[in-house]
Amino acid sequence: MSSLAAERENYAAFFRDTVDALRHGDMLTLLSPTRMFRLFFNTVYILSQLVIIWLFKPPPPPRHKKIAYRGRIAVIGAGLTGVSTAAHAVAHGFDVVLYEQGDRIGGIWAHVNASSGLQLNSLLYRFHPAVLWSRAFPKRDEILSEITRVWREYDLERHTRLSTPVTSVRRAKPQELDDVGEGHGLWVINDDVEGGGVFDTVVVTVGTCGKPRWIGNSSGTSQEETFAGLVLHSSEMDDAPLEGKRVIVIGSGASGVEAVEAAIKRGAKTTDGGVVMIARNDKWIIPRNIVMDTLISAQPFGREMPLRWVIVWEKIITAWNYHGVEDLTPARLGLFEGTPVVNDEFLGHVRRGRCSYVRGDPQQLTSGGVRVNVRRRASKPGDEGEEKEFSADVIVLATGFQKPEIGFLPDDLFPEGYERPNLYLQNFSTEDWSVLMTNSSYTNAIDIARITGLFKLDTRMLLTFLMDKNARPIPKDMKLWVDVLRFVKRGARGGALGFFTYMELTIWLLLFHVFRLDRLKWLFFIMQGWGVRPKVVGDADAEADNKPLGARERNEVEGDSGKKASPITPGGNVNGWVRGD
Repeated sequence: MSSLAAERENYAAFFRDTVDALRHGDMLTLLSPTRMFRLFFNTVYILSQLVIIWLFKPPPPPRHKKIAYRGRIAVIGAGLTGVSTAAHAVAHGFDVVLYEQGDRIGGIWAHVNASSGLQLNSLLYRFHPAVLWSRAFPKRDEILSEITRVWREYDLERHTRLSTPVTSVRRAKPQELDDVGEGHGLWVINDDVEGGGVFDTVVVTVGTCGKPRWIGNSSGTSQEETFAGLVLHSSEMDDAPLEGKRVIVIGSGASGVEAVEAAIKRGAKTTDGGVVMIARNDKWIIPRNIVMDTLISAQPFGREMPLRWVIVWEKIITAWNYHGVEDLTPARLGLFEGTPVVNDEFLGHVRRGRCSYVRGDPQQLTSGGVRVNVRRRASKPGDEGEEKEFSADVIVLATGFQKPEIGFLPDDLFPEGYERPNLYLQNFSTEDWSVLMTNSSYTNAIDIARITGLFKLDTRMLLTFLMDKNARPIPKDMKLWVDVLRFVKRGARGGALGFFTYMELTIWLLLFHVFRLDRLKWLFFIMQGWGVRPKVVGDADAEADNKPLGARERNEVEGDSGKKASPITPGGNVNGWVRGD
């Protein structure tokens, strides 16, 4: 979205509100200073993003020019993370192929309701420096629009292979390479050397949300067939007939909270207990407050460190968000032991009686609703309770999404004890730095950084490893990093890397440079993306626009200096001289 379009949208919304207030004679709204403050805030908000764009947006690669690529990268998954990763790579002079199993880009955002939006302020969701949001909490369509705009601006259409599932990733055979002395394996996707070529690195960006998870992981179980009403997944609510209907939402995570809000907005029955949420586990719900969320995420290492003042945060959240419904606070789960839900409205619905929160285990779908084992606070799923049946016309399964499989990768990349999420810097395979699991190894976090796009730092670390072989970590050191973190966070619930905070990631990034001072020269590139641009070596013809240089073309641009002009070999390896360039 352009800055002009974003400002136009804000003023249009202000004008619509004004006309609506005049039509209804709502002088309180018309004269409210809050409206003027919101308009002013949105204007400043957009201007602040323009400063970020000016400082940190890498220029798109020049079109119709011949580029001496620094390496070839396969990106698996064309969601938000995949598009951002590919855009950064091409902007810094690397060749990219973006594989997507579906027929469109966008990832999980292409498969959720139109009413779905960001839980956190969009200033914390800048997945690429070129992004420009029109509001603090944009909805699905604007998010998809920004993903598509970045994809097109960085000329990624011709780099993308839609409807191309990745079924295998293997190391290239010696006969398929010109040179194998670069200190890492070179990769072949789907066993397609002729069509896809050989890649220096593989970036897996399949995310953490795959197919919708149904009861029994199937949409056709016998339990569902006994229910006389409508059963749907929380991602299928756009066209669901909910007006005046009794709705039960099974699931208490972010999908469940969003489903309750969507049902109420679409006219579901809100009397006699309203929409019913059945929660097997209690989740912490923190407010949509950029200052508070940042302070919470700045806690280093969560509860696992001797900074016991972290318990104060639970008391603050209880007083701020849970007033009147304190019984809903988790009794068995600490704030820093699982990913919280970020929401301002749900608990208000419970307080007003529009939603009933039922802590229990769904036992069976009956012809008229759901039979539930209702439990007390502090109980565990499966504990003894009281069996009750709740009537419903519509049952929404807010059971989330299955975790995408990564069986296409070689098993030896993840030896015992170093599987997801126990990876180097939580994203690199400990066996080979050239395999990056960006946003695909995440389990739990209070982590603004991953959401805002710290994965762009992971991407630039990978590009640094490609350009500077002396900066590359070896398997022994990567495993040592994991082992040291396990020792520091020993006793952590879910494992040392099962939960992390923004402050942890900051510490990791600091130590990444401090322990290897030879990496300091790359600091501004890794942190800000400054200093590395595509190397243009001539005009490209229409047929070979920006394709990797062939042997004859490399000789032509080599000149009389004797220095190799292309930073890669015919097999796709990075030449040693690139490190000093």
